[in-house]
Amino acid sequence: MVAAVSDVTRTPDEASRPPRSGEPTEPAEPGKKLRFPTAFTVLALILLAVWIASFFVTAGAYDSDKDGAPVPGTYHKLPNCSSAPEGAKCVDTSFSFRFKQLWDAPPNGLYGVEGESGQVGADEAGFLYGSAPIFLFVLAVGAFITVTMKTGAIQTGIGRLAMRFRHTGTVLIAILMVVFALGGTTYGMWEETLGFFVLLVPLALALGFDRVVAASIIFLGAGTGVIASTVNPFATGVASDAAGISIGDGIGLRVLMWFVLVTIAIGYVLLYARRVKEHPEKSVVGISKADGEESRGLVTDVPALTGRQKLVLVLFGGAFVVMIYGFIPWNDLWQEGWGHDFPLPTFGSFYFAEAAALFLVMAVVIGSIAKLGEEGTVNTIVSGAGEFLGAALIVVLARGITVVMKNAYMTDTILHSMEKAVSGTSSGAFAILAFVVNLPIAFLVPSSSGHAALVMPIMAPLAGFADVPRAIAVTAYQSASGLVNLVTPTSAVIMGGLALSKVGYDRYLKFVWPYLAIVFVVCCAFLGIAAAIS
Repeated sequence: MVAAVSDVTRTPDEASRPPRSGEPTEPAEPGKKLRFPTAFTVLALILLAVWIASFFVTAGAYDSDKDGAPVPGTYHKLPNCSSAPEGAKCVDTSFSFRFKQLWDAPPNGLYGVEGESGQVGADEAGFLYGSAPIFLFVLAVGAFITVTMKTGAIQTGIGRLAMRFRHTGTVLIAILMVVFALGGTTYGMWEETLGFFVLLVPLALALGFDRVVAASIIFLGAGTGVIASTVNPFATGVASDAAGISIGDGIGLRVLMWFVLVTIAIGYVLLYARRVKEHPEKSVVGISKADGEESRGLVTDVPALTGRQKLVLVLFGGAFVVMIYGFIPWNDLWQEGWGHDFPLPTFGSFYFAEAAALFLVMAVVIGSIAKLGEEGTVNTIVSGAGEFLGAALIVVLARGITVVMKNAYMTDTILHSMEKAVSGTSSGAFAILAFVVNLPIAFLVPSSSGHAALVMPIMAPLAGFADVPRAIAVTAYQSASGLVNLVTPTSAVIMGGLALSKVGYDRYLKFVWPYLAIVFVVCCAFLGIAAAIS
């Protein structure tokens, strides 16, 4: 969720005083420093580069099996349509056709249809290749979360939880990190955390910790949950969809990773917190008496949850429970494990379209319960969808890149090159390699959804070539994406959260780099072992 910043007129005295606890520092004047481009610009540049490359990369294709998957060893070059026999698969290399492919890439990334020839376009007859269901789903989630935040139930609920455990700081840290990690693993809780920094900073200071502890509860809690996403629709869901598998495939590995990584994250933060409490001089940012005194007063001002807010929280959690229940292929899992269908009722069909409808309906329900009124509910839904529009458009643009590659028959050529590169590589080595190569891509494309839509159409078939389940390729991608997003300066959450916490980026790097190294090793071990024994 994007936090809006309003301009407020300040007196000279106010302008000269240091920022109060939890108050963000003044941003630097724009234009003073070179900034890394946004995800939109990065994807636009990638789209242009891919289009230019289509003039030089040899067009080719694999033969497909009955499920549409490429058959290893069947790659062959395609002729130019100007000289190809009638009815044969060929590629049009004319500039006018290629320019139209570039021009139509974003729309085709939204609602393009894949025809029998493998071409994607709005006029084709076949299956939807575009990301329209995911696009609508992202907007629906944005609307739902914004309506719930409007009631104040989420913020107050976290505040009351913090108040209850204010005298047992280490227990509180563990509980809050588990809560954030559950949000990260189930629905990719990340942008939504920006509202919690101002609350947790004074609490951490009042308990004798420092600002880094407050920030790390959120960063390492939600962030570690995202690294080990189980059914996160923005990462696992989009990647599984692009890989042609169910979101429930590989969930056992991801659940085990979640338990191990969250335990490591909690232990890492608790170790630092205890060291700072016993030896404040060892804090990477320092602690002042004024910080602690002011924080104690702020913590006592958290209001109690009203009955209406409690109901809102129950419905909020219930909506995600329904989504998770619907996404998991219970019958397939029970058939594999016990040889019969799941004993409880399941949805006949539940994926992004149905989940989008669920969140839109629940947004209206919560708005009605909170008495936001018809106009207030509608306006909040629209504004919430608007706040998530950027993420939704990133998915579309990334899918448009794959459309250009697909229509130029580049994807199979790249697969062929990578197939040769990984031939002879053990399954374990391939899984680790897939994790490593996704790290720089995650830096260039911070959006987990955009990253998934960009790499998985290539990574998934490569996993098949290396005899690695596609679910492990999905886990490798999301682990790399989540790890990089814990540190990349291109992340609005990292930079915004640090500003709200008044923690310098260099101070945060000093604190977090050992944890990143540990997570890197653990992820490599999980992926390598899982691929080797799969």
